[in-house]
Amino acid sequence: MRTALLILVLANAAFFAYSRLGGGAGENGEVQIVGQQLNREKIRLLTPEQVSALTRKPPNAAAACLEWGAFVGGDTARAGQALEPLELGEKLTQRRQQDVAAFWVYIAPLASRQIATQKAAELKRLGIDEYFVVPDDPKWRNAISLGVFKTEEAAKARRDAVRAKGVKSAAMGARDMQLSKTYFQVHEADAALAAKLNELKQGFAGTEVHECAPDEKKG
Repeated sequence: MRTALLILVLANAAFFAYSRLGGGAGENGEVQIVGQQLNREKIRLLTPEQVSALTRKPPNAAAACLEWGAFVGGDTARAGQALEPLELGEKLTQRRQQDVAAFWVYIAPLASRQIATQKAAELKRLGIDEYFVVPDDPKWRNAISLGVFKTEEAAKARRDAVRAKGVKSAAMGARDMQLSKTYFQVHEADAALAAKLNELKQGFAGTEVHECAPDEKKG
């Protein structure tokens, strides 16, 4: 009887030891593996600001203020009509500039508006951007102005620079006048609108599309 009881006690003790040592070792091994996989010392919690920065969508490209010009005489009204289908509303404004000049550089009046426009296209190909076709002056209609200047020295410099590019017909003369120029400004213009303006300018020789001056831009 005592022998059977002793055997039972030893069996229970052996089972208890196996459970503690054998089963526990497996559990500890799994814990160790998980710990190695996580590399907990390398984990860093993100702040709310960092989370927001990761999920924030990139901002759209900033809208620009674009200026198209310059226009003189009847071309001002014609350009305004060309802009009407765009329905720009309050985005469209005008800037007017008065140039008082004593000297100018020019190409003498050509036979027709069509020929003057063709000549303007030739100037463009030569890299001469500052010019416009005189529209309404009875004496100078279809002449091409290459710049107006307050001093004779500045006019001579412009004439020589234009001639150096191959425009041998460029002349210089005295011309006391007040020249009124109009520029159209389009505020909050996106890429599609900029492309449309550059398309429209093809029909107006001597005009350019560029960014507004800093003091002309709306906030």
